[in-house]
Amino acid sequence: MADFPESHVVRVGASERDAKRIADHLLERFFEGEGAVGAFEAPDGSWFAEAHFPELPEKALIAAAVAEILQDAKIEYETLAAKDWIAASLEGLKIVRAGRFAIHGSHDRARIRPNETGIEIEAALAFGTGHHGTTLGCLRALERLARTEKPKRILDVGTGTAVLGIAAARAFHAPVIGTEIDRASVLVAKENVRANRALPYVGLLHTGGLSAPMIAQYTPYDLIFANILLPVLRQLARPIAALAAPGATVILSGLLPSQALAALARYRAQGMQLLRSETIENWTTLTLRKL
Repeated sequence: MADFPESHVVRVGASERDAKRIADHLLERFFEGEGAVGAFEAPDGSWFAEAHFPELPEKALIAAAVAEILQDAKIEYETLAAKDWIAASLEGLKIVRAGRFAIHGSHDRARIRPNETGIEIEAALAFGTGHHGTTLGCLRALERLARTEKPKRILDVGTGTAVLGIAAARAFHAPVIGTEIDRASVLVAKENVRANRALPYVGLLHTGGLSAPMIAQYTPYDLIFANILLPVLRQLARPIAALAAPGATVILSGLLPSQALAALARYRAQGMQLLRSETIENWTTLTLRKL
């Protein structure tokens, strides 16, 4: 595991519903695109929202953001070494299942069923263990696609832990290019690709755009994921459309339900048609087809 700097932890106890809402709100308020944020169930059945910051924002700003969801919430602050946080987080992570895919930590390796495609993703300072509604929505969309189609070239924009790229590679045995703007996340993604025996298929790029020669080398793409928040999705509409083959599937997530129409309008203007919209834990995933 790569050696990361210390992590500043913000933890808020709440009901399951409020913990998920607080986690989503912190992600939207303090992180650009993706972040190490989630809602977790403790061994005693209680729930809490947890966010990990490389640099801690002002506590007054955090308290104000939490209060927008839950008044008088108790907020705990802690500073952990990244490896300590990874070990602690694994204790609360459960297997996430989306059709044939089962996303799990190494501690649950033996619990994967014979008919499942197990993808081992450890908690780390990169977004995407499958426990967030955005990642789960993309996995479900991928599972539906895999029943009828077999894309030959795949692009995963904002790959995070590379869970979507690995899942696509395992499903289709096709080349996948994953892009990521955060250097630490690229290190995590590379280790996950190696651990899941996906090295022959998945290539990773540290980049914030879509103009890299390696991306152009594999155009056009039959399947494109973009699990990023709305402002970035809107900026990428034209570049994604230019990289997509006619008939390609484009899966977008990172959208609040109230934002889905804004994203859809931008991508429709680029010649895409909505196939399906699914909302999980207050996050919407759009499956589009390039006309």
